[in-house]
Amino acid sequence: MTETTRAEALFASDLQPSDRPTPAQVARAIRASLLSRGGARGCAAVLAAEYGEHPEAAAIRMRWALELLTPDAVPALAA
Repeated sequence: MTETTRAEALFASDLQPSDRPTPAQVARAIRASLLSRGGARGCAAVLAAEYGEHPEAAAIRMRWALELLTPDAVPALAA
């Protein structure tokens, strides 16, 4: 599974930043999201819809998802 697919699935999941999820919870949320949304395309559709309706909130949520999946890469992008 690609990092993009994992990020989209995490974005589309019910997990919230306030949950302060563990790696195991993140993995479970990704699997559950892929199953409940009909796979990677379903998660991508949720992502696209959210960016269309609430672009600012969607950007914040995607940044959170990426930080959970690649914590070392995100600060380097901001530098």
